[in-house]
Amino acid sequence: MGIVIGMFYREHAPAHFHATYGDYEITVGIETGEVEGRFPKRALRHVLEWQDIHKDELMDNWDLAMKEKPLKMIPPLE
Repeated sequence: MGIVIGMFYREHAPAHFHATYGDYEITVGIETGEVEGRFPKRALRHVLEWQDIHKDELMDNWDLAMKEKPLKMIPPLE
C-alpha cells in the first residue's frame, strides 16, 4: 500500500493537495504545510517532506488546475 497524492480541478483556495493512505485521508496546504485530517505518523512525515521538496512544482500545478489545464507529474519521494 502506498500514499496517493491528488490535486483536483475546481478546488477552493487556499492552494492544497489531498493524500490518501489506506483508509486515511488528509488535505495539506501547499505553502503552509497545514494538515487537515488523520494520517499515520510515518506516512505523514513522508508527505510533508515531499511537500517541502516540491513546493514550487505543487504551486505550478495548482495554477494549472485553476486554469483547468493538464497537471505535470511530480516525482515521488526517493
